[in-house]
Amino acid sequence: MPREADDRALLLTTNSQRSRRLTAMLGLTAALAAAAHAKERNLWPLWVGQLQEPTAQETQNAATPSASALLAALSPLPSSESAPVNSWTSAGPFLFSQPLPTEPPRLDTAVRVSGFRPFYVQKTDATGRVLNAYVLPPLFQYTYSPFGSRWKIFSLINRESPSANHVTGPASRERTAFEVWPFYFSRQTGNPETSYRALFPLYGNVTYRFGLDRWSWVVFPLYGRFEKNGVTTTTAPWPFIKVLRGQGNSGFELFPLFGYRAKPGEYREQFYLWPLIYKNEKNLSAPQPDIRQGFLPFYASTIDENSASKTYLWPFFGWFDRTAPRQYHETRYFWPLFVQGRGDDRHVNRWAPFYTHSSGKGVEKTWLLWPLWRQHISDEGPIIQTKRQILYFVYNSTGQRSATSTTSAPAHKTHLWPLFTTWDNGAGRRQIQALSPLEVFFPHNETIRTVYSPLFALYRYDRSSAENSRHSLLWNLVTWKRAPQQREFHLGPLLGIEKRPAEKRVALLAGVIGFDRTATRGWRPFLFKFKRRPAPAIISSAAQSAPAPSESDLLATSAAQP
Repeated sequence: MPREADDRALLLTTNSQRSRRLTAMLGLTAALAAAAHAKERNLWPLWVGQLQEPTAQETQNAATPSASALLAALSPLPSSESAPVNSWTSAGPFLFSQPLPTEPPRLDTAVRVSGFRPFYVQKTDATGRVLNAYVLPPLFQYTYSPFGSRWKIFSLINRESPSANHVTGPASRERTAFEVWPFYFSRQTGNPETSYRALFPLYGNVTYRFGLDRWSWVVFPLYGRFEKNGVTTTTAPWPFIKVLRGQGNSGFELFPLFGYRAKPGEYREQFYLWPLIYKNEKNLSAPQPDIRQGFLPFYASTIDENSASKTYLWPFFGWFDRTAPRQYHETRYFWPLFVQGRGDDRHVNRWAPFYTHSSGKGVEKTWLLWPLWRQHISDEGPIIQTKRQILYFVYNSTGQRSATSTTSAPAHKTHLWPLFTTWDNGAGRRQIQALSPLEVFFPHNETIRTVYSPLFALYRYDRSSAENSRHSLLWNLVTWKRAPQQREFHLGPLLGIEKRPAEKRVALLAGVIGFDRTATRGWRPFLFKFKRRPAPAIISSAAQSAPAPSESDLLATSAAQP
């Protein structure tokens, strides 16, 4: 049975999927705002944590503390008697633990990520089970699911095992597999038809791998046999002598001198002195078969029911004509550099590398002095996306706006490599990180963004709304928060300043000594006052530490509104 893909594509491309992603961004903003009720305890570089605010009942119980609570109050670190820790970092960005965002919906059940960057990072579910573990990614990766587990080293040494709840057998799709690329391949399913052990290039008989139903070899390339959809190709040695048989197909190749393949009524292919002389015919039963033929470099042509293309002195002179479903004519002077095209749905002016402009099917592309400057505008649905680049990655900016509402705020994400990345979802949520040398190269790689990007975050700004924001400098050595009726500043454990309507506090050495004032009294000094009354915080450490969303998340929240 075919090998199933291990990974899922995260980028949504269709219009309907974009609309759903837009709704997901609404949920992301709300979720981060709801988790913002946390207070910070800063003992940098030893420990910086975000503590969940206690409930009203917990606050009332704290009015008459127990003896253990009084002892815990003398400790600057949280205890079982204090507010639970929502997330924390230690030794700068290296040691950490934080919850994972729930929006957009995840493909797994992981709720928390923690570890020692970049050496070991793990994701766990609500029960504490490790679902993913990484050691210096991409060096080592471990993944667990209800169906089994797998680990891989550089994706060259891979091991898969079914879970104890799934029995391997002839009717089971579960398998035990081990491979060392490109030398050893093994899979055991309990079914001899789909199980194998193969040692490349000496001997092997592999099923449902490499896009084939079966591949057999003996001292490859001296002998090989490829099977797919009932068609068998035997080669000895590869790629010089090939014989094709099965399902009405026949063929023979003495590469590169000549070769042919054919199936009556369907296709016919032949070549001589490959790739100079060739003729390939498909859909032979149609009134106008698809024909590709060439005598390179002098002549090449392609003809089908609705279009025709011819080239003379390839790649210099040629033309392409299409009559249906929409008309289009293209003249090629030096393909692919000098091309002009005109049609009902497409327009091309290409004088590469100096200037290139093309438009059609809702997409417009422009190049100036390739690869100096590039612009790509996509208008294929409810979202209009504009992407601009200078030297591919040095400057890379992606913006999105609503195609139906002129009042909707745009969203954008901009990289100025390697200095910073800035992101704004158009609904009040904004993030800035400096330095940011990796985000532009791995915009959709959650592992890279979780493990490596925070190591470069000398400065980070996170705003959940116009009234809630947090700045972090040198991995939380200096932090400053702002929220309605609250201000908070920390210089590691050396200095902490808090201001809220009913209280002001200045603490040195995390509360060893300081002054505070309440609504009922003036300023008073204190000693060893580590624990303080909870107050609304701005952004949880999960939000503060979470990297900026990828380009597929750049959706203005207001764009979903009519």
